[in-house]
Amino acid sequence: MSETISFGDLRIAYDDRVLRPRPWTAGQSLWAAELMGHAPPGPVLELCCGAGQIGLLAVLTSDRTLVCVDADPAACAYAVDNAATAGLSHRVEVRLGRLDEVVLPDERFPVIIADPPWVRRDETRRFPEDPLLAIDGGFDGLDVARACLAVIAAHLVPGGSALLQVGSVAQAEVLRDELPAYAASLILAELRELEGGVLIRLDRRS
Repeated sequence: MSETISFGDLRIAYDDRVLRPRPWTAGQSLWAAELMGHAPPGPVLELCCGAGQIGLLAVLTSDRTLVCVDADPAACAYAVDNAATAGLSHRVEVRLGRLDEVVLPDERFPVIIADPPWVRRDETRRFPEDPLLAIDGGFDGLDVARACLAVIAAHLVPGGSALLQVGSVAQAEVLRDELPAYAASLILAELRELEGGVLIRLDRRS
């Protein structure tokens, strides 16, 4: 059965098939909204969108369009419904499928938001209330984050920024050290620790 939760100025619907929205992740939305204020023109991309709350809140007060991507049909259905509830259907496109398949080769984005699962596979049993697909990040918790990095490297415009959510500073440092394998022009510009995780800002040099 669906439940709803307040997320910033939004009401977000979800059920036990998708990850319950975490209020602390609104910090990612607000940071993304700030970046939009001086980013190049163009749409915003959200990877691993879940019920869509982070991307929807990020674009709520802007005029930018949003492309939401997730591999879970239930998550995509809620993202569509939550966009409609927020009055944003005309600015939001939801795509179901693998990250590397549903973002088209010639698409470019000035702001990318990525919310991958980042729990280590051997620790997922600690969170029995959460859907496995939404939290299982593989052996070191970074498998899906690396897939997001590949999309960011291929689709972030020069002068653009991406915000990638991970679980710890240690995970952020691993990805920082791996960045050259994805794109020499990507830099880790800033790291912020929030109540429940860590946000990495990646910039593409012009």
